[in-house]
Amino acid sequence: MTRQKVKLAYISDVTARKSTYKKRKKGIIKKVRELTILCGIPACAIISSPFEAKPEIWPDPEGAKQVIQRYMDASVIDESKNVNQESFLIQRIAKAQEQLKKLRQENQEKEKILSLFSYMQGEDLPTDVQELKQLKKLVENTLKETKIKMDDLNCESM
Repeated sequence: MTRQKVKLAYISDVTARKSTYKKRKKGIIKKVRELTILCGIPACAIISSPFEAKPEIWPDPEGAKQVIQRYMDASVIDESKNVNQESFLIQRIAKAQEQLKKLRQENQEKEKILSLFSYMQGEDLPTDVQELKQLKKLVENTLKETKIKMDDLNCESM
């Protein structure tokens, strides 16, 4: 016979809630113990309950203190590995801004190339000196690239 799916909702009956708490607490501690044995990692569990005066601590208070202290020391020593959400978002924003800057530069170059083609087809040249300088630079770079490609092709054909 298969188990029925348990409906996750607050158990209003105090005795049923206490019984469920004890069973599930035992299961959680068993899982933590198995995790430490199978994976060879330090772990602890601290379970506080309104049914008991003291919290349940596994494996023992001293073992739990050691695991917690190890975590605290690791986060102080190497904060780059324990990135908090704010610094993660700051890094993502900086990366996105850098990508945006690169895409804008690429778009500007493509717009200049399109403008160059339209000027070659008879459109009036711009009157802005800065724009003319950029156009001159684009033409010079294109000529250099063309010469390099032609030289490569001439070397290959020989």
